[in-house]
Parts: sequence; C-alpha cells; structure tokens
Amino acid sequence: MRNNGGDAGRGIGHGPRMNLQQSVAPAVEEMSGAPLGFVEFVALVAALMALTALGIDSMLPALPAIGQALDVAGANQRQFVISAFLIGFGLAQLVHGPLADRYGRRPVLVAALSLYVVANLVAAFSSSFVLLLIARFVGGLAIAASRVVTVALVRDCYSGRAMARVMSLAFMVFMAAPVLAPSFGELILLFAEWRLIFVMIAAVSAAILIWFVIRMPETLKPADRTPLSIARLVAGWRATLVDRLSIGYTLAAASLMGALYGFINSVQQIVFQLTQDQRLLVPVFMGVASAMALANLLNSRIVMRVGMRRISHGALLVLVVVSAIHLVIAEAGAETIWSFAILQAMAMGCFGLATANFSSMAMANMGHIAGTASSVQGFITVTAGAVLGALIGQSFNGTTVPLYTGFMAAALVALAIVAVTERGRLFRPT
Repeated sequence: MRNNGGDAGRGIGHGPRMNLQQSVAPAVEEMSGAPLGFVEFVALVAALMALTALGIDSMLPALPAIGQALDVAGANQRQFVISAFLIGFGLAQLVHGPLADRYGRRPVLVAALSLYVVANLVAAFSSSFVLLLIARFVGGLAIAASRVVTVALVRDCYSGRAMARVMSLAFMVFMAAPVLAPSFGELILLFAEWRLIFVMIAAVSAAILIWFVIRMPETLKPADRTPLSIARLVAGWRATLVDRLSIGYTLAAASLMGALYGFINSVQQIVFQLTQDQRLLVPVFMGVASAMALANLLNSRIVMRVGMRRISHGALLVLVVVSAIHLVIAEAGAETIWSFAILQAMAMGCFGLATANFSSMAMANMGHIAGTASSVQGFITVTAGAVLGALIGQSFNGTTVPLYTGFMAAALVALAIVAVTERGRLFRPT
C-alpha cells in the first residue's frame, strides 16, 4: 500500500528532529504520492544513481595497472575503459525508458541491476583488453536503467521545484560516490589487484538491488502504462524533442557533460603530469567532487526560494568566467596542481548548480511520458557528452589546454542554447 504525503513526516519524530520535517514539507506539498518516507526515498534514489559514479570513478586509480596487466601501451588508450562504459550508458537509455513506461519501474530496474552484477564479474575475470571493454560496454548498457528509471520514478512522485529539490538532495548523497570511489579503488589496490574492484562493485550493486526489491513498490500506476508500439514510441520521442524546454535544457546539459567527461577521462594523466605522484589523484579528485556535492546541497536549500532559472543561469555565467581564467593560465604554461584543483573545483560547483536544475526543467512538461522523455533526454545528454568527452580526453597532450579549451567551448555553447530556449530572457521563465 502506498503512503500518503504525510508519511514522509512520520518516523521523523518531534523535538530537535522537527527541523528536518519542516524542511521537507515544501517538497511533500508538491508530491503526487511518494511510496516511501522522504528520507529513505531520497537515499534509495541516490544509491541507485551512485552505482554509475562508482562504476566510473573507482576505475581512475586502476587505469595504469589495467593497462600494464592487459598490455595496453598508450596512456590515452586506457581512457577507453571509461569511454566504453559511458557510451553504453548513453545508448541504452532509449530502450530502458519505453520499457519502464510499459512494464513499470520495478521489473526494468531489477533486470538491469542483475545484468550489471554479471557484467562486472565478467570484467573482473577478463583475460584481454577487448573483453574488458565489451564487459564495460554491457555494464554501461545495464546501469543506464538506474538513470532513466530513477528520474522517471522521482517524476512519478514529485514535480516542479519539489522535483528539483529531491534531485538535488539525491545528487548530494550520490556525490559521495565520486568523492569516495577513487579512494575505494586505491584502497583495494593496496591489498589486491585491480580485478577485485569489479568484484566489489558487483557486491555493492547486489546489495542495492536487494534493498530496492524489498522496499520500493511500483510507482507507475496501471492506468499510466503505455503499450509498446512504433507509433507510440515515435510520438513520445517527438513530444520530447519538440518541447522547447525539454530539448533546450537537454542539449545544454549535453554540452556541459562533454566537459565533465573530458575531465574524468584525463584527470589521472593530468595529476600525474603536474605532480609526478600518482598518490595525489585521490585527494585532488575528492576535493573537486566535494565542490559539486556542496553545490547540490546549496541548491537543495535555496531552489524553493530562489528558483531554478536564477540558480542555473547564474552558475552557467560564472562557469564561463572560471573556464576562461583557467584557459588563460593553461595557455600561459602557469598551471600548477593548486591552480588546477582550485579552479576545477569552482567549475564543478557551477556544473552542479546548473545540471541539477537543467534536468528538472527539461522534465517540466513531460509528466505524461516521464519514462520515454527521461530516456530520450538521457540518451542525448550522456551519448553526446561521452563522445565529446572522449574527444577532449584523446586530445590530452601533456597540458591542461585541451581540457579547458573544451570547458570554455562547452560553457559558451550551453549558454547560447539556454538563451535560445528562454528566447533571450535569462533568470526568469519566458
């Protein structure tokens, strides 16, 4: 049986805990029927989302060891361990969305997480780099469901600023994964070889799968299930692609994701190039990821009062300025590990403020086809971002110039797209 909106407050208690109850009340007011208490709902959504980050970022410290074990000569070639996963992650979202709208959120996610566990076990025992890349690609295909289904699941229960707040809180918890994932990989490498990283990812995925099966009921009402048909699928795609907010903020997010994935692809090489010390990768990455987590926490606190457009458009303008400054430093050959870490953290803070709200605004008019819309938006955002990120990463030449040329271009393109989407009017709805 579903809980009503008041259940989000039950179990929070009285006294000192009342502040938390009061803080979630605005979100609950815009809720259409959350199946769990608010805190557990956000935590489970965040855990599902975090599996993607864990599958990406825990690999970073292991890339040299993987290359050495599987005879990968070029440092840039090792980036394909990340890129193969991301491309699979983007492509599969077109499939998961319609399946989630037809069969419901639960069966799609349960099947996908099960496949993800198997894919990581195959990667753990791969005897060649090609087999590893295939397993990574399949793992990306599988875990794409966690992105599509969770966004649709949140949209089933929340809308408007409340959805943006839930997504920001989920992102805040989810960002613990990229903060901790490199440490997770580094810790395993101290006691075992890189293969154990994949085994542990499989174990964590299995645990979250069990949590989901036990606690999360179906959120898609039977009346809202849509039959699979080419005509209906094309109609859903068309509705997603012709809606100004949907396509505009999806393309803007895709541009920014290209910069993010370029950073992830090349950060291990950049840190080593600047310091000649592989051990500094973890603290640098943790600092940068923490800035994004704090930005999402800030967004969750202020979005109900300030609004999505003021926050995201302002963050995008600041990102343009920060990227320009960083590119000038890189071009001048004055880059140090400190300038890299500090300015990259500022850029990631802006990224966090922008993208959490972009995804909510893109879904504003898509409630009737949330699964299909989420899949189309995710396909464009992740696939385009993965390709752009791979191009940026493969351009690494021993300096940070290619990365921040990419960041500057991505920020300017995103700003132009947002301006067109809002018909030249930033900070307020048109």
